[in-house]
Amino acid sequence: MKRPFSWDNQIDVSSSSNSNAFIKRAEMYQDYMKQIPIPSHRGSVIPFTSWMGLGRSIKQLYGQPLHYLTNILLKQWDQLRIGSEDEYKPLDNMIHPCKAEATIWLVEEIHRQTSSPFHIASLWQVDPMYNGFIDSIFPTLVHTS
Repeated sequence: MKRPFSWDNQIDVSSSSNSNAFIKRAEMYQDYMKQIPIPSHRGSVIPFTSWMGLGRSIKQLYGQPLHYLTNILLKQWDQLRIGSEDEYKPLDNMIHPCKAEATIWLVEEIHRQTSSPFHIASLWQVDPMYNGFIDSIFPTLVHTS
């Protein structure tokens, strides 16, 4: 069975056991990430030289994982700088640390709340190193009844 998306890309969610395993893992991952609340207060201004460095600092400061898609995006943002005239200039000299952190948390909220497990599974299937972008931080979740 194929699940169509609005931009006409289709992800094969056929009955192959490998595909189903990725989908099941992605569903569990996405459900878990949805349960982690975005921090409502900021700890302090975090100096940073790269997007991935800021992401690592945020994870350490807040004790929270960042979504797989956020980690991939931070890597892409760093790669976009390669070859630019400001490639070696610390990012916190160009973008205020509070704005950069707020941007990451906004993107994180979007990824946690709206990402399709089918899309995540399709990315994992083609990336043998996807586990490197899944954080191993497991915060204690408070369940409200």
